[in-house]
Parts: sequence; C-alpha cells; structure tokens
Amino acid sequence: MPRLLLIDDDQALGEPLAAYVARFGMELEQAFRPSEGLARLRSERFDAAILDVMLPEMDGFALCKAIRQESDIPIVMLTARGELTDRVVGLEIGADDYLPKPFEPRELVARLQTVLRRRGPVASDGRLRFEGLVIDPVTRTVQRQGVALDLTSTEFELLLLLAREPGKVFGRDDILNQLRGHEAELYTRAVDILVSRLRRKLEPLDAIKTLRNAGYALALRPQGGHG
Repeated sequence: MPRLLLIDDDQALGEPLAAYVARFGMELEQAFRPSEGLARLRSERFDAAILDVMLPEMDGFALCKAIRQESDIPIVMLTARGELTDRVVGLEIGADDYLPKPFEPRELVARLQTVLRRRGPVASDGRLRFEGLVIDPVTRTVQRQGVALDLTSTEFELLLLLAREPGKVFGRDDILNQLRGHEAELYTRAVDILVSRLRRKLEPLDAIKTLRNAGYALALRPQGGHG
C-alpha cells in the first residue's frame, strides 16, 4: 500500500483526505510543519509527498528544493494561488505535478496514481537500468555503457520521463506538459530539437524511437526491477 505524506498546516485537511485516499488503497499521514515533514521523510518510508505552497517556516518551493537534495520521492504541490508562474517554478525545482486549491480529492488521487506509476523499473537502489544505460534520479546522473553523460537539466528530465514508462509513446504535447507545466508557451518544434540532441548524446545506443505523427518512446529493454 503506497504511503503518502501530506505537509500542510491546514488542520482540517488531513483526516478527511486520509479517509478518501484509503478507498483507493493509499495510506496518508500529515505533518503540519516543514521541519516535521523533512524529519519524517528521512526516518520513515513514504512513496510520495504532497506539499502545500503556503507553509510556516518555509514555503513549499523551498521545501521541495530541500527534499530534492536528499530524495527522488514523487512530489505533488498544492497552491491556493494557481498561478502559471508558480506551477512552472514548482516543476522546474523538481515537483512532479501541481494542483491548485481548492481541488477535487478524486483529481488528487488521479495525479498521485500517475506519479506513482511513473516510478517505472526502479531497482532497489533507486536507479533505472536498461541495456547499456543506467539512470540515477537521485544524483541526476546517466551512464551510457559505463561512461557518464553530460546532460542539461531538460535533457535529463526528458530521458527520465521516457525511462519511467519504457515503450510508452509520448506525444509532443505530453512532453511539453510534463517538462514545462501545463500551459507554458513552449512550441512543439522545441521538443524535436531536444529529442535529437538527447539522441545524439545516447549514441551508439538506439535509445529513442520516433513514431510518425505520434511521438517518441524509449526503445531500450529494462534490466532488473520490474517492467
């Protein structure tokens, strides 16, 4: 059963939300302060974290950064503001998804199910292993046939997106939404340029296949883990 940690100072939120997500086979616990949340993430096993942006001690962005320095746990951010700039900032500092408040609990569950599914073929050490390729989401490093690759942050995010669901075809719009927030003005041609740059760096591996008029998928076979 996936364990979720909600870090939110709203006393009235945790209990009804825990009762709701339990119907979908998830267990939710609440920390009211960032310091308490960080301590619990270090000492206990959680499968995803839900962060409010408006928090005492530090805001959700600073908290997300602090968590990302130590862990690749999936993070969904909640904000009362819902501003596009907030969403893009959240995604750029390592949040996996974003939900404006007030939200429908069912939508939060759907987002959580997606980020949990995205974990892909993760070995016990957290790395994603494929034939000729090892991706470490925690240290954000990639090795191709034993050689460390120098990828930009966006190239790494693209590779990680494809690697978490190997074989799944991602359309250009899917990729834009995942990498840049849901309404950012990145034109789709940029995705093609990004893919071709990443593909060159992964050579001689034939890692990314193009499906005409459909999108891109990781073509490598997972090793270890499941998948």
